[in-house]
Amino acid sequence: MAQTQQRRDLTRDRIVTTAAGLLRDHGPGAVTTRRVAQEAGLQPPALYRFFPDKEALLDAAAEHVFAEHVAGKQATAPTGDPVADLRAGWDTQIGFGLANPHVFKLLLSRPRDTPAQAEGLRVLAERVHAIAAAGRLKVSEERAVHLIHAAGVGTVHTLLSLPPEQGDLRLSDAAFDAVAAAILTDEPAPR
Repeated sequence: MAQTQQRRDLTRDRIVTTAAGLLRDHGPGAVTTRRVAQEAGLQPPALYRFFPDKEALLDAAAEHVFAEHVAGKQATAPTGDPVADLRAGWDTQIGFGLANPHVFKLLLSRPRDTPAQAEGLRVLAERVHAIAAAGRLKVSEERAVHLIHAAGVGTVHTLLSLPPEQGDLRLSDAAFDAVAAAILTDEPAPR
């Protein structure tokens, strides 16, 4: 029984990894049941044992790519400067969205939070908490998380919607600076 479940899990992982690669590199249109099955070494009907339809497969693929990204952010050790850590996290998140436009747009088009999205927000909340603990936050932690998240999503969405010749990463810098001005104090608050 355990071997059967293990084989099933490995097969599902192979399908999701294959679909994630196609989604990341070529977009949702490339994630067809026929192509995923072929590249995963399966027959197309086998996919339906794991996913009821293509949308569920796309969701799993997007979740896989984003979960890998979040795991990388979690592995980044704090530097001792919580504001610098927040900035590094911002740059990483913007970079992820711009490098993975298909995944970013797919995640945005889904009305529900996924486990990876929830984990990403938890990582952001930890960074905001470190800033609060250093006495540098002038709004509530919850408000800071919401502002940073909204500005980050909006920045990536805007940069992706611009023609390439109009794309300017200084927009990301300006957006971060605006959020930082809204949530940070210049000096730690007295204890």
